[in-house]
Amino acid sequence: MEAEVNKLELMFQKADSDLDYIQYRLEYQLKTNHPNSAGQKNPVTVLKDLSAIKSLYQTLYARFKPVAVEQKETKSHIYATLNKTMTMIQELQKQTDLELSPLTEEEKTVIEQLKSHITDL
Repeated sequence: MEAEVNKLELMFQKADSDLDYIQYRLEYQLKTNHPNSAGQKNPVTVLKDLSAIKSLYQTLYARFKPVAVEQKETKSHIYATLNKTMTMIQELQKQTDLELSPLTEEEKTVIEQLKSHITDL
């Protein structure tokens, strides 16, 4: 899940960079190729539209950032709770001398994944 968040963040950064580049290229081409373009759509309007789009992207990114932080905190809390629960279950099993059947491969895989996520946090 964190990988998707990072990927979205990179996509927003790339979009912002791409918009800057497009604006630069448009300004350059308008200055060099069409200094007196009459009867066509006003290039200034096009650039203002591009600036407005860039602003919307920045606003969306600003709204997205706190969600990503909260998502990471929630994920950390969930993993911590799972880890505590697993530890309590193991302690109860030891105290009651309860014999359990061996873990299946799927259960072992899930436990390893949880352990790796817990250590990542």
